Amino acid sequence: MILILRLIRESYLFAFQAIIVNKVRTILSLLGITIGIFCVISVFTVFDSMENAIRKSIASLGSNVLYVQKWPWAMGGDYPWWKYWQRPEPSLADMQEIEKRSNLSESVAYMVQVNKTVKYLNNYMENIGVNGVSQDFDKVWKFELGEGRYFSTTESASGKNIALIGADIAADLFREGDPVGKKIKIFGRNIEVVGVITKEGEDFFGNSNDKAVYLPVNFFKTLVDLRDMGATIVVKAKPMVSNDELRDELTGLMRSIRKQKPSAEDNFAINETDIISKGFDSLFSVIAMVGWIIGGFSLLVGGFGIANIMFVSVKERTNIIGIQKALGAKNYFILLQFLFEAIFLSLIGGVFGLLIILLLTVVVSYTTEFHLLLTQGNIILGIGVSAIIGLISGILPAYSASKLDPVEAMRTGM
Repeated sequence: MILILRLIRESYLFAFQAIIVNKVRTILSLLGITIGIFCVISVFTVFDSMENAIRKSIASLGSNVLYVQKWPWAMGGDYPWWKYWQRPEPSLADMQEIEKRSNLSESVAYMVQVNKTVKYLNNYMENIGVNGVSQDFDKVWKFELGEGRYFSTTESASGKNIALIGADIAADLFREGDPVGKKIKIFGRNIEVVGVITKEGEDFFGNSNDKAVYLPVNFFKTLVDLRDMGATIVVKAKPMVSNDELRDELTGLMRSIRKQKPSAEDNFAINETDIISKGFDSLFSVIAMVGWIIGGFSLLVGGFGIANIMFVSVKERTNIIGIQKALGAKNYFILLQFLFEAIFLSLIGGVFGLLIILLLTVVVSYTTEFHLLLTQGNIILGIGVSAIIGLISGILPAYSASKLDPVEAMRTGM
């Protein structure tokens, strides 16, 4: 242990001396390691932050929720849209039958959306997502009410002209006033606001309840034709029921409801958030590979730079190596001494690369809405890669130093 500590101390001192004595040469040589670590770890930092944001956005949709729709979700590859475009849209009748027959679902809701202008007195907001939803929508979709209340069962069934509005709509249309009890105008109809959804902010996909309006679907269908509106039936599984079990039940129910023959292909899609997750996993794996390739070239150049420093260091310290051997230093002592020095030099370059990334994460997080985070795993990865590059780059110079003849070394260095 004492020998190892002595080796580490001497290696550190020699590495530090190399930087002090030959500043420009050392900095230029370490630049490759710095750039390489910066390229690799910055790519992983960006993608880890993106993945975290995406995971949160996907989780907000519900991991135990399935979506019965006309179009299947897909990530990349060919999309055979011609197979799906003539499928019927999910209907209110479909939702009611699922609600009646399903044994594995906890809640079932229907939702459909159209973009419209929302007005209050002289204030208005354009291109607002106006949604028609069934009574149990609040049980399958996550949101909280900051003011007011949700629709009652009677109001949903009778199709009363009431609405829930997002926080941004409340702030823009009503300014300082309380929106609950006031009437907004959509489709030229007066609609009473009964609740305001707590401000959420946008998720990674740009979705938010802050600029959304929710109406009872039985009122909504008096304003628009639901048949070609791109509706969705949202089904939440009971506790301890897997998505696969619920999917199998829904498939059987939908085929029965639509009276499909056994040989006929499904004329509906059952989607889940896992499809999005798997699609992004594939995307991230490809981009991570690109990051390694880009950073790999810089790391290769940096490795050659470290090797160059070490060969020069061996030449400059030939006399010292001869004296150490004459005093009884073993070959492995000389070998380890130069290996440790190469690793220290490489780690210095890697640490500079990590510091640059840390600085950029702070700048980006404070100047934009995108939160970048340099994780502990990426720091360990950066340090580990730096150490490995130093080890590989230092093997040949260290081996050549360990094999020097002490007499010849002292004579050469004189």
